[in-house]
Amino acid sequence: MAVGSAAAGLVLAAGLVALTGPWDGGQRSAERDQAAAAELVRGQLPAERLAGTVPVAPAVLTPLDGTSAAPSPEALTRIVAPLLEAEALGEHTAASVVDLATGTVLYERDERAGRAPASTVKVATAVAALSALGPDHRLTTRVVLDPEDGRAYLVGGGDTTLTAADLEGLADRTARALADRGIDRVRLAYDVSAYPEETHPIGVNTNIAPITPLQLNAGRLDNSSQGPADRADDPAKDAAESFARQLAEAGVEVDGGLKRRAAPGGAEELADHASAPVASLVERMLTASDNDLAEALARMTALASDQPGDAGGVRRALTDRLGELGVPLDGVRLADASGLDREGRLTAALLTGVLAAAADPANPELRPTLTGLPVAGFTGTLANRYDGDGASGAGTVRAKTGTLTGVNSLAGTATTAEGRVLGFAFLTADAADAGAAQEALDAAAGALAGCACG
Repeated sequence: MAVGSAAAGLVLAAGLVALTGPWDGGQRSAERDQAAAAELVRGQLPAERLAGTVPVAPAVLTPLDGTSAAPSPEALTRIVAPLLEAEALGEHTAASVVDLATGTVLYERDERAGRAPASTVKVATAVAALSALGPDHRLTTRVVLDPEDGRAYLVGGGDTTLTAADLEGLADRTARALADRGIDRVRLAYDVSAYPEETHPIGVNTNIAPITPLQLNAGRLDNSSQGPADRADDPAKDAAESFARQLAEAGVEVDGGLKRRAAPGGAEELADHASAPVASLVERMLTASDNDLAEALARMTALASDQPGDAGGVRRALTDRLGELGVPLDGVRLADASGLDREGRLTAALLTGVLAAAADPANPELRPTLTGLPVAGFTGTLANRYDGDGASGAGTVRAKTGTLTGVNSLAGTATTAEGRVLGFAFLTADAADAGAAQEALDAAAGALAGCACG
């Protein structure tokens, strides 16, 4: 039942897709056909392989054609403005609502006032990563060999989704490559030079591991794949130790202790493991609000933008990428890529500008920013919201949530009763009761979804 409900909710997003060109389930039809013909088994996540064997469910809604009447700003204001006056939201709520088919601004309230965005900043991280890396790029963990030193190097490539099964496969391929060279024993090192290792400003806690380009399951110490969890103090070392054990089980003797050092430039490629495509990683980051993945994607974005892969480079790269999209940067100060840092500031105008850019048919590479948004009442961080009596917006609101103490935010899309797709962003600054604030924001977004305001 859970799978069926989630699938039904995801199909509801097809309306937005139909507005912007030859899309099929969030993917260009031509790209789908190419993907079907390509050999993509290697490097796929288990969920991706499973998805390829499951028949596609029929659509439950007719795709929108974009010809319904444009919403009236006056009518929409009468509906949403009183809801944003809710006491639970405090006195400083900023808001912006736009028609994604035309880019027309329908409602604004302190739209260029900087607010701590919490996790809604991941929407900005998503478009920046897709713009810099491209939707088909994969983060690659490699094993190389220095034959003169007899040392193999496990080289991190920023993939925080790396699993124990992935490492096992990488070790098996490495063992075969070594056997082809007549080698059955090596020394082993691990290379974390892709970008600097850092601790997030909030410190290491259950929401984020130390930031490093080599991690096994984001440094989680349990079997979870999302949400809070205790984290390793040194995720890179833990991943390397796990790889050493797998390599030994594959028949390669590992001499001496592990070393942390950069691989020499002339090292020979032995094997690699590629992550899911960036398009899939962005969707995972948004749906699950994955902080570790957000910071990793941002660092790879910085490197692709000729910036250093540290916190400063991330801030400059994200800001530059957003500027290239033409979104307003007044009042914006990016502090991190995940939204955990309270010092960051975004505006409602920037967030709706980003959503409009992702909906623009001129930017098909940005589409996963929309398809990755949680579906109200069905998936991700909205799975347990929009489920009360009389809840409006379930299935037709897709939005990224943001929550810190005193901060509640919501940014995404809503399909009106007349079939128009709106982009919205609501940011609070002094919400005293997180639960009540979430309900008030859900009510405002749900009112957009139920709006007959053409």
